[in-house]
Amino acid sequence: MRVVTWNLWWRFGPWEERQKAILAVLRELRPDVVGLQEVWAADDGGNLAEWLAGELGLHWAWAASEAPERWQRRIGDGTVGIGNAVLSRWPVVERAALRLPAPGELDDGRLALYARLDAPGHRVPFFTTHLTSAPHASAVRRRQVAALAEFVAAHRRGTGFPPVVTGDFNAPPDSDEVRLLGAERLSDAWGHAGPGVPSVTWDRANPYVSDNGEPGARIDYVHVGPPGPGGLGRVRAVRRAGDGPVDGVWPSDHAAVVADLDMGRGAVSAAPGRPGS
Repeated sequence: MRVVTWNLWWRFGPWEERQKAILAVLRELRPDVVGLQEVWAADDGGNLAEWLAGELGLHWAWAASEAPERWQRRIGDGTVGIGNAVLSRWPVVERAALRLPAPGELDDGRLALYARLDAPGHRVPFFTTHLTSAPHASAVRRRQVAALAEFVAAHRRGTGFPPVVTGDFNAPPDSDEVRLLGAERLSDAWGHAGPGVPSVTWDRANPYVSDNGEPGARIDYVHVGPPGPGGLGRVRAVRRAGDGPVDGVWPSDHAAVVADLDMGRGAVSAAPGRPGS
């Protein structure tokens, strides 16, 4: 099972050109499931996740931020929402959303989205999240990870497939908040990357990333629970993608993370299904 996580940089920058580049990267990757953050949805009915799902022949699930106002002020448009989304090769049979805790001065409606996927053989409990980005808000992110861990625990049961938790954590691997997720028996898939593989997902080489003199960092993750029977869900390979321009356009200010997981003996990816909502 090919898993991708990607922060799509909402409606910032040349978003219409970037949208095409995002599609090109995902089309080449041929993912089975994608966790997306900073996905836009317009009042006129347009939704980036729905459009991507339609172009790729995937099912989709969406959760909107309940507090998009701070985002909207940044682009001067109150008609565009923001949220998380899941794209899936298999039907989404269950879903739920969790608004992550944050103090009022930092609360911009960040959330976690859960989708249970009707994959062949075993249903997959899949999650994608987006933690607060304030540089000195590690304590807030720790609270958010604690809430996320409870959310995962509430929805992981009833299947042999381990939970898959994706997202933009806005924190490096050695941070307290990321290590807290490891304490919940959710392992960072990047441990299976080959030696010397580029790992930075917030990269100063990307022209959308402001140069404040600090080095880039790996802040986007795929975490997976302990493997199920027969190695179900075991990480086989991991790498980044979307880390360069497509026809001269960088798709996002983040690189994506791609992880290949074991689906169990005899299991294969299903053919793309009809898009769902």
